Amino acid sequence: MAYSEHHNTLTRQWMRLVMWRERNFSENNFVMFLALVVGILCGFAAQLLKFLIHLISNFLTSHVQTTTANYVYLIYPMVGILLVTLFVHYVARDTVSHGVTRVLYAISRRKSRLKKRSMYSSLIASSVTIGFGGSVGAEGPIVFTGAAIGSNIGQAFRMSPKVLMLLVGCGAAAGIAGIFRAPIAGMLFTLEVLMIDLTGTTVMPLLISSITGATVAYILEGYDVEFFFSQSEPFLTRKIPWAILLGVVCGFVSLYFTKMMMLMEGMFSRIKNKGIKITVGGLIMAGLIFLFPPLYGEGYGTINNLLEGNVSSVLDGTFFYVDRDSLWVIGGFIAAVVLTKVFATSATNGAGGVGGTFAPSLFVGALLGFLFAFVANQFGIEISTKNFALLGMAGLMSGVMHAPLMAIFLTAEMTGGYNLFLPLLIVSTLSYMTIRTFLPYSIYTMRLAVQGDLLTHHKDKTVLTLLKTDSVIERDFKTVRPDMNLKEVVDIIATSNRNLFPVIDDKGMLQGVVLLDDIRNIMFRPDLYKKMHVSRFMSMPPARIEISDPMEKVMETFDRTNAWNLPVVDHGRYIGFVSKSKIFNSYRRVLKHYCDE
Repeated sequence: MAYSEHHNTLTRQWMRLVMWRERNFSENNFVMFLALVVGILCGFAAQLLKFLIHLISNFLTSHVQTTTANYVYLIYPMVGILLVTLFVHYVARDTVSHGVTRVLYAISRRKSRLKKRSMYSSLIASSVTIGFGGSVGAEGPIVFTGAAIGSNIGQAFRMSPKVLMLLVGCGAAAGIAGIFRAPIAGMLFTLEVLMIDLTGTTVMPLLISSITGATVAYILEGYDVEFFFSQSEPFLTRKIPWAILLGVVCGFVSLYFTKMMMLMEGMFSRIKNKGIKITVGGLIMAGLIFLFPPLYGEGYGTINNLLEGNVSSVLDGTFFYVDRDSLWVIGGFIAAVVLTKVFATSATNGAGGVGGTFAPSLFVGALLGFLFAFVANQFGIEISTKNFALLGMAGLMSGVMHAPLMAIFLTAEMTGGYNLFLPLLIVSTLSYMTIRTFLPYSIYTMRLAVQGDLLTHHKDKTVLTLLKTDSVIERDFKTVRPDMNLKEVVDIIATSNRNLFPVIDDKGMLQGVVLLDDIRNIMFRPDLYKKMHVSRFMSMPPARIEISDPMEKVMETFDRTNAWNLPVVDHGRYIGFVSKSKIFNSYRRVLKHYCDE
């Protein structure tokens, strides 16, 4: 009882604070303040996630041998999956995988509302998954964590769905900026991937959150870039054709990566037994990591080695260590890693691990760009493996995520490779154009598009989803019964301003409709008043709307039937009518509200 009273007291005090804010601060100014708070919290969350991953990973791998294969790679990933499964089942009690996709779903279907436990569940689960060797990235989980922080802060202050959507974007931007120390890329991620509109009211909060998240990272980590890159060879204009070719190759490899990821996810979704799913996914993941240790965790160490020119280190801890000076062994090994990374990533998530595809796309891109230049060099074409490894990172990110601008700026901010801005533009743009020819959706949005839940990328659907069928029902139609005669119907018509009358039985079930135009020729014939009954001249409506139908389906029904009014039922029981004019008026009202700057 004491706890309940204390909780009620805190709730009342909080509501007084919320009301005081509404009286003393305008919404626009307060959103700026909340964006700052979200940026600080997400910046610290990103640093905590990186710290936990490195702590676990360093503790487990500090003793591994570099001169031979390590059988612990068969054990660690499986242990990590088991720990995460237990955490998700007994603590989080919610689905925490596919962070970016879940953020898009929350924006599309849940009015940007995320649960409180989402602020920590994905962070903990992903740190264990990656620290124990899961072949996934931390960026998807930090986006989900940041979005949840923004959403819950907005909910606490009773902000509108429009503001909640913006705060979700602020959290995602700050998460990316904080984990990569890349503020521009953080904002561009929100615009290109989450499709938050860039308007006068959104640009400043997004910038504030991104800059704040990156500032926290700079304060705690210093001003070094995420990946050390020193451009020892200039990019000459005669190398542009090779950059163009790399862009096209990145587009096709992005297509391969996305298709195989969706294929593997479909396979795991068909496995209903949790134990079998963990076993199958764990064995695939652990086996691949054992054969190809660069697949362990995020793989950022391998990226750094390639950017530094330390190529032979990719064979450390493998059966192929003795052949680390053989160029063809190195090339074949890197090609195998490029092709198998997608299987290791999907197996990690399929088995129950928590992580994103952000880091895997960076990893594959770096190896692909290096391999492209490596093969070219063997044929006498001199191009820099370091430069093209960096270009490949942007190319794969652009293709897999359908976010060319974010890929360009993220790669430049992470590596300091601004001198390669022109080839970055070329590779990123061509990769995006190539994959768009075959796939209209990114790896994040495809999951929702298949289910019909992708609304953030379709603004008409976004507005429609904010309308509920119940809110547009008109209930002032006078009803008639099947056994009524024409005289009784004429009397009802005389008191109604409608030309449509639903026919219902004694149980309230809709039997049909009476249209005024259909009885106009007989309603002034008194000799038929007692002879004609509703059951003889009623007709069936062209379709029925279930009250639970989403507005998008309602509009599809109107388009299919060309009707202007349709009855709404609840499992056959008459509720009312919905009209196109009512929907259009409501649509314009909501559109004006959400587009109002």
